[in-house]
Amino acid sequence: MSAVEYEIKNTTELRNAEEAVRMADLENMRPLPRISVHAFCESEGLQEVMERCGNDRRVSKVSLRITSGGIAAAANMFQTTPTPNLIILETKASAANLLAELAPLASVCDPSTKVVIVGYYNDIALYRELIRNGISEYMVQPVSMPDVMMAMAQIFVDPDAEPLGRSIAFIGAKGGVGASTIAHNCAFGISSLFSTETILADLDLPYGTANIDFDQDPTQGIAEAVYAPERLDEVFLDRLLTKCSEHLSMLAAPSLLDRAYDFDGHAFQPVLDVLQRSAPVTVLDVPHVWSEWTRSVLSAADEVVICAAPDLANLRNTKNMLDALRKLRPNDKAPHLILNQVGMPKRPEIAPGDFCEPLETDPIAIIPFDINLFGNAANSGRMISEMDPKSPTAETFSQLSHIVTGRVAVKKAKRGGLLGLLKRGK
Repeated sequence: MSAVEYEIKNTTELRNAEEAVRMADLENMRPLPRISVHAFCESEGLQEVMERCGNDRRVSKVSLRITSGGIAAAANMFQTTPTPNLIILETKASAANLLAELAPLASVCDPSTKVVIVGYYNDIALYRELIRNGISEYMVQPVSMPDVMMAMAQIFVDPDAEPLGRSIAFIGAKGGVGASTIAHNCAFGISSLFSTETILADLDLPYGTANIDFDQDPTQGIAEAVYAPERLDEVFLDRLLTKCSEHLSMLAAPSLLDRAYDFDGHAFQPVLDVLQRSAPVTVLDVPHVWSEWTRSVLSAADEVVICAAPDLANLRNTKNMLDALRKLRPNDKAPHLILNQVGMPKRPEIAPGDFCEPLETDPIAIIPFDINLFGNAANSGRMISEMDPKSPTAETFSQLSHIVTGRVAVKKAKRGGLLGLLKRGK
């Protein structure tokens, strides 16, 4: 390898590492408010970056428009059109000429409009001069998608605002694979292990089982929240919550068939917004349906967990769901996978290693089939860690609580549990 090739390789690796760090920073970024953004791009590189921004779940409320061209194109367009909340301008103008080129745009720009310049000169004097003249940010090419996202957040997200809680969505690859049971046990584990205020939201309105699993019979719950978004705030939500333990509250499903539960694509978004403002962690028990509203919920969640049993239908569905969610969430980590009900007697099943190979992902947990433990817990309205706190399954749920919340490194399970069965199944 020549010196030039070595330098290029090192530079590329450094940039990839830097972007990985910035991508990690994005996980804690608050969603942008309802603003209008118009980007003027002179290069294909910035255009691709802006398109990636437009596909990110954190800009779902943003009206983003992308146009080929630079400062002159922007000045010409806004002579007859109101300026948006934010203009992003790419320019190759030199430091000496940049302010002069910006003058025609400044004359037609609304005073409240923010401007971000993407230039090609790493000049601290130029940066200071631009800031003095009202430019919100000056960025030097090459810029990445996280760079642009964080720049927009610094302008439009209040740094003193209360931090948003994280949402973790659980969904089954097929009905009956135990996704709800896993979601409920993880919610209980997160709340008890970390003494963290946690809300479990049962989104399966006709058939939800959270009320049964926690031995509760609430008169109100998530239906009242979804059907009255105009009333929804932290105070109203607090009235709808049912206390399950010291740090866990539940937003229960009605579990009644007195109406058809048909929702539009963003019906649950107001509920999710209030939940994230109300607790550090929200666990979403998403039913096994594929509709506009479930797509919207899964797209908006901070973490997605797919639960599957080791058979062919689950494999097909898991593959389809992973592919769909990677498209819906292109700038997020891939969904987590949990294999459940592994080792059911007399049932032909796919070995964990063979199940995961075509998915190109490893499960974060493999939960053995244990009808007595899970059946007794369900019938008594208690969680696994309450029924048998020393069991390997209880330890697995403890480790899952660490993984889905991004806590400390996970210990290796003693028997079965996390990944142990995967190695034996290969």
